[in-house]
Amino acid sequence: MRIALVSDIHGNLAALEAVVADIERRAVDQVANLGDSLSGPLLPLETARFLMAQNWIHLAGNHERQILEVASRPGCGGRSDKYAFGTLSLVELDWLRSLPSGAMLPDGVLLCHGSPHSDCITLLQTAERAATSDEIGERLGDARADVIACGHSHIARSVRTGRGTLIVNPGSAGQPAYADEYPHPHHVETGSPDARYAIVEQRDGQWLAELISVPYDARPMARLAQSRGMPDVAHALLTGYMPANT
Repeated sequence: MRIALVSDIHGNLAALEAVVADIERRAVDQVANLGDSLSGPLLPLETARFLMAQNWIHLAGNHERQILEVASRPGCGGRSDKYAFGTLSLVELDWLRSLPSGAMLPDGVLLCHGSPHSDCITLLQTAERAATSDEIGERLGDARADVIACGHSHIARSVRTGRGTLIVNPGSAGQPAYADEYPHPHHVETGSPDARYAIVEQRDGQWLAELISVPYDARPMARLAQSRGMPDVAHALLTGYMPANT
C-alpha cells in the first residue's frame, strides 16, 4: 500500500500540478489531501475545480472552515479567506461543506489536518520549533493508528512514537513560509520555494515515509500575489522565507 499525502495547497495551482506530475511517476494506490486547499491570493477557484476532478480523499482544514464562516457570517475570516470566498461559486462552496475533518482508512491510517482532535493545533510543530515528544503525546490524546497523517504547520517532518505510530506531515504543497501570531508572533519558513508532499508505504508489515520536495516555477504565482496586494506572500513563494519586516 502506497499513499501520497498532500496538504496546505493554498490555491497554488502551479505547485499542485507539479506535485501531481511527480505523484503520477510513483505508482501510488491512493492520494489524500489533508486540507487548507484554497485560502490565499492565488487561484482558489481553479484549484477547487482541479481538486474536485480528482479521485482523492479530501479533508477540510481550518481554512475551509473559515471560508465557510465568511459565507455564513459576513465580516468573519482573514484577508486570504475572504479573497478565496469571493472567487467561489455555490458549487465549490457546497463541495467544501461536504468535506470531513478527518478519516480513518482501512489500513490503520488516520488522516487529519492539524491533529486528531483539532484542525488548528499542529501535531509535530510548536510555533517555529519542532514539538517535543511530550507535546506530541499530549496532542495525540487517545488517538490510535499505525500511521497518522497531518498537515497545518507547513513543515515536512516524520516521527515514530514510542508506541510505534508513524506520524507524517508532508509539508505545504503551495505555501513555503508564513507569519503567525499564535502562541506568539513568529515566522514558519521552509527555506525553499519547492512544493512538498509525502508518500507513506507499507512494506513487510512496516510503514515507511518519504518526504518529497518538488521544484517548480513559482514566479507566475508570486506575480499573482504581488498584483493582489500581498508582497509578503510573493516573497515567501519565491524564497521559502518571510520578509524580515513582517
